Amino acid sequence: MKKIINEPKNIIEEMLAGIVGSYPHLVHRVDDSRVILKNSEKKQVGLVSGGGSGHEPAHAGFVGDGMLSAAVLGDVFTSPTPDQIEIAIEHADQGAGVLLIVKNYTGDILNFEMAKDMAEMNDIAVEVVVVDDDIAVKDSTYTAGKRGVAGTVLVHKILGDAAKKGLNLAELKTLGDQVVAATKTIGVALKAATVPEVGKPGFSLAETEIEFGVGIHGEPGYRREKLQPSKELAYELVNKLIASYEQKPQEIGVLVNGMGGTPLMEQFVFINDVLKLLSKENIPVSFHKVGNYMTSIDMQGLSLTFIDLTNTNWQSALTSPVTTISW
Repeated sequence: MKKIINEPKNIIEEMLAGIVGSYPHLVHRVDDSRVILKNSEKKQVGLVSGGGSGHEPAHAGFVGDGMLSAAVLGDVFTSPTPDQIEIAIEHADQGAGVLLIVKNYTGDILNFEMAKDMAEMNDIAVEVVVVDDDIAVKDSTYTAGKRGVAGTVLVHKILGDAAKKGLNLAELKTLGDQVVAATKTIGVALKAATVPEVGKPGFSLAETEIEFGVGIHGEPGYRREKLQPSKELAYELVNKLIASYEQKPQEIGVLVNGMGGTPLMEQFVFINDVLKLLSKENIPVSFHKVGNYMTSIDMQGLSLTFIDLTNTNWQSALTSPVTTISW
């Protein structure tokens, strides 16, 4: 295992220190916690997200004005504990309540729901939006139902814009559920991630083999194939995403997300192929984003996310300015 680390057991603490040490003008760490909080305190509904570490820049990279109020981190690929999540809720609350944005994994759902109950006992109003954008498989290793993956970042962006504009907690919950329903993701892996404390890849792919539909923790996908050109990968993913909608979108946003080990050069080659296919389908693309937003440590691969923007005003929310580390 080749990694730029010290002791694997200290990796989360040292990463947190590096985040707040690098961007002290944007975020700070709540004492004795794994909570990253934005510096500015504005009277609005608080937005809290989080999950296991290893998906950087998600979620701490999206804390700041116009996106999340706070992010809470667990161990690598492990949900944060309820008490840590409750700390994030308490510090994010400015009197208007808190919305939790949670990826659909069993541990995350249980722990965030428990933290919600604990916060409500302290008279903080809390709602939950569950993101399940991964269409690759119905149930997976850590989920009942579809997984929450890179589309979560688009939920952060749209709800962050809406919260800044003053929507109340109930309105944000409704909007969040609508955004999740419109957001679809599917991925492909070329090489597995290596968890530092494990020291070896989470699964094995031959040198010329890929796997469609792998999850962000290395959960199994739906098919293995020989390595294909980018345009053939794009054809598979684009067509599966379009088919996943009940009605063909008339306008979409596109996110190409690197899994941590894929160069931007390759990501841009891939989106070029995606845009060509969408042009042939006569589907206008009014929002584009390319880069590493929801990674899987050092996994080689990428995911493709579509968000249906037909008859919505979400384009402005997706492009509004924010003050965060990583958007």
